[in-house]
Amino acid sequence: MTSQPTLHISRPDGDAVAAVLVLHGGREVSTAQVRAGNLAAARMLPFARSLRRHGSRHGLVVARLRYAVRGWNGDDRSPVADARWALAQLADEFGAVPVALVGHSMGGRTALHIAGNPNVRSLVGLAPWIEKDDPVGTVTDRRVLLVHGDQDRVTNPTATARYAAAAAGRAQSVGSVTVHGDKHAMLSHPHDWHALTTGFVLSTVCGVPPEGTGSAALTNVLLKVLAGDVAVVM
Repeated sequence: MTSQPTLHISRPDGDAVAAVLVLHGGREVSTAQVRAGNLAAARMLPFARSLRRHGSRHGLVVARLRYAVRGWNGDDRSPVADARWALAQLADEFGAVPVALVGHSMGGRTALHIAGNPNVRSLVGLAPWIEKDDPVGTVTDRRVLLVHGDQDRVTNPTATARYAAAAAGRAQSVGSVTVHGDKHAMLSHPHDWHALTTGFVLSTVCGVPPEGTGSAALTNVLLKVLAGDVAVVM
């Protein structure tokens, strides 16, 4: 039996104003099925919960994609097709609402590949896996936030910084945030990752001012990010 992607959708309290698609990580090569309880998928649950808790009253739809298979798989780019399918599902159900993408690791790479969808307005790459041939043109006129722990040994913070610099001339804004002392799993400062992501999404697709999304310190970081500061350290 061929594996199929799965989309879990949490609807807002009232009408849908915007949506966020949450994309988990994976492996460089694997055709194994992504099963319920997969660790990479579970890692995104706190992000989805934060987005739902703070975004529901603002009309935010929160959608979590579970890929069909675990790997990127070279030229197959397996999760990209799944993510495009998920965007189509959201458009069918909620219309052309603005969409934010939130992806960790391989999910961040997937977000870069689908950001050219006309409904996408912004994206967050969390410890993203970025290669030199990944597209930059897809983020044209989008708002982009890239966050990386400086102790990450799984994906490359330097590659993230290079991508941010390359995208700065195309995107509406590019913010690159370094989380001091954190690693790939984002476990040392989890609140900072969750709050920054939630605040950025609400600001860029729901029109919620940064001042209403968190602490004074977080607001300061968000304001810098939205202004296109590519060298913010938390």
